[in-house]
Parts: sequence; C-alpha cells; structure tokens
Amino acid sequence: MLETLFENNKKWAAKMLKRDPHFFEALQQQQTPEYFWIGCSDSRVPANDILNLQPGEVFVQRNVANQVVHSDMNCLTALQFAVDVLKVKHVIVCGHYSCGGIKAALGRERHGLVDNWLLHVRDTMTKHEKNLDLIEDEQEKLDRLCEINVVEQVKNICNTMTIEDAWARGQEVAVHGLIYSINDGHLRDLDLTITTNEEEEINYQKACNKVFS
Repeated sequence: MLETLFENNKKWAAKMLKRDPHFFEALQQQQTPEYFWIGCSDSRVPANDILNLQPGEVFVQRNVANQVVHSDMNCLTALQFAVDVLKVKHVIVCGHYSCGGIKAALGRERHGLVDNWLLHVRDTMTKHEKNLDLIEDEQEKLDRLCEINVVEQVKNICNTMTIEDAWARGQEVAVHGLIYSINDGHLRDLDLTITTNEEEEINYQKACNKVFS
C-alpha cells in the first residue's frame, strides 16, 4: 500500500544526490537550523517548502491550529531543544488563513476528541470577543481569528521558562508571528517580533490593535 511513497522517496533521494553528491554526508554531520517553526498540522502548510529551505535548515513542530499550550510537553520539549541545544535565533509561530481547526472552534460544533484541544482557541475567542463580534462577515471573522490566534501563541512562547531563561542569560533569540495564505502561497508578517521581556507587552498590544484595526 505504501509502494508509491517508497518510489517517491527514491526519486527524491536521487534528485538530492544529483544536485549535490555529498548532500547526505553533510546532513549526517549535524543540524544547525537558525529557525524553529511552530505551525499547523494542515498538510498544505509544509514549513520547508514554504520557506524554500533544505532539510536541516528549519526545526519543526506542528499541531492542530498551531497552539502553544503550557501543558503540552511535546511543544515545550521541542522549544527547549531548539533554543538550548540547537541555539536557534528565530522562533516562528505560523498560522494560516481558513485554518480548519480555527474554523471548527469558531463554529462551536462537536468534532470529537479534538474539541478538547480547540478549547485553547475558544479561550482566545473569549478574550477577544468584543472585537470579533463587531465583524459581520464570517470569512473576515475567521481570518482575524487566525491572526489573533498567532499573536496569542507568540505571547505564550515568550512566557515559557525556556525563552525567559534564554533572554536572562543574554542569548539572542527572537519570537515572530507570521501567517500563510494557501490562496497565493505567500507568508505575511503580523508585525509581531519580540526579542526581550521588555518588548513583550508593548509589541503584543500593538499586534492586537493592528489585527482589529
């Protein structure tokens, strides 16, 4: 049943070797990515392809609706490894427009076990309820929720022990909020970059205001 995947893998490996005969030799030596990407599990949003980066150039963690939850040991462990071991310089939260997880949370319909995970998105909805309720168009409301969800996850990252400790010891690591459009393949900057504890609240509030401006 997986024959197609194995065949595709062989073609990919051959293509990489044709491009660079020493590609896999170099890949074995170390991974030194500058970027840690926290994105959505959506199969249409592959980090390496979107960023046009090769294997080894971006460390990736993905989950439904690109959440950063302080009880999620998977995400927190990946973040700690990226910052403390790999010494990444940039932590990126990337959401995407028309996200199925965000849409499910907004619709408040039952979908099973995932509803428990989407409670985190609904917390964001409640926090920004006044601004969201002012938006009558459902697609625009979904887009704004996708954006403000990214903003909230950036703030969550900045409040982790990993990032706070890194900044306290003077390590240079910036946390960014981006959003991706499946319609045109372009990344968009939400103008939210935080590099110190002092910047966190100011830049967070600016980003919130911009989302709903």
